[in-house]
Parts: sequence; structure tokens; C-alpha cells
Amino acid sequence: MRRRETRMLDLVDFDPNPHARMFGDFGVCYVRFGKAMKGSPPKRRSVLTVGPRDGVGGLDWIVEILTQWIEEVRPTFAHAHSPALWPSERSLRIGFSQMNTRLAAYRDALGLDQSLDFHSFRRSYVTHLIEDGWDPRFVQEQVGHEHASTTSIYTCVSSDLRTHTLRKAMESTVDAALRTGRKSR
Repeated sequence: MRRRETRMLDLVDFDPNPHARMFGDFGVCYVRFGKAMKGSPPKRRSVLTVGPRDGVGGLDWIVEILTQWIEEVRPTFAHAHSPALWPSERSLRIGFSQMNTRLAAYRDALGLDQSLDFHSFRRSYVTHLIEDGWDPRFVQEQVGHEHASTTSIYTCVSSDLRTHTLRKAMESTVDAALRTGRKSR
């Protein structure tokens, strides 16, 4: 999600997904404050929590993290009565500068690249979904892009995936050529 979308989440913005019961109450996240078109109200969308695709990847850990945040950490804040999923020590809802400062502190403490920002997670999410085999249209809907071309800009597939994809395409082309050659004899 975008930074503003994350900041504006409330506790009521999650629901179970009947097709993915393993995520409990966190199967669907309703984004109410999506990026708006110029002069329009915020765009709403539903983001599905995704599990492993063919046994690889997925966000199945999200249930444990959100449950721990909501049940153990969030209640310790002075503004825990706020409907916001992310209250702060001083306000009903975490601020943008607080989000940026905290991420930068974690990034620096872990020795990660200075260019890592909130949008990096968004780009990484898109790339991982594509690499894990999710349908590009599904990925586009997940991130709230109107055009597929915007989503494709976010995608930075690894050289391993590129090699695998190329090899797979070449093998199917060779197989088809061999089948055609056998038929013509």
C-alpha cells in the first residue's frame, strides 16, 4: 500500500476472506483512502492477503504480526481508543514524518541501502507477486493501478526469473518445432 493508505487504516478495515480462511480476520483489507484522480475523492479498493503460490512465498505471516500488534502493542499507546490501526504516542493517528523517521532508523540500524523507502516495499510486493506467478491483472488490482503499464514500471524481476522464463519459452518453441517436424515426415 501507499504510505497514506497505510496511515489511514482503521481497525474495521479488515475482514475474513471466505476463499482464504487461513488468514482469519485479515483476509481482506479495505483501502478507503486510495490515491485519487485529480479532483476526485479517494479511490477505494480491496486488497487480498495472499498465501503461498505453488508452495512459494506469500504473506501468511501477516496474521500473526497484525494480531500481535492489535492485541499486545497497540493497547499500550495513550490513544489506543482511536479507531486508527496505527495510533501514535501523541496523536490519534501516526504522522507521515513519524513513519519516515522510524523507517529510516530501522533501515540505518540494519545497514540497508539509503534509498530504501516506503515505496520500495510497494515495488518489491509487485515484483514478488509477478515472480510467484500471480496474474498481472490481479497484481494491478491489488496495488490500485488504473493502467497495466504503471504496474509494469514497478516490476523488477530477478535475473533468475528472466532466465527461467526465457528457458521455458525456448523449450516450448523447440518442442513445438520438433512436433511439427515429425508430422511433416
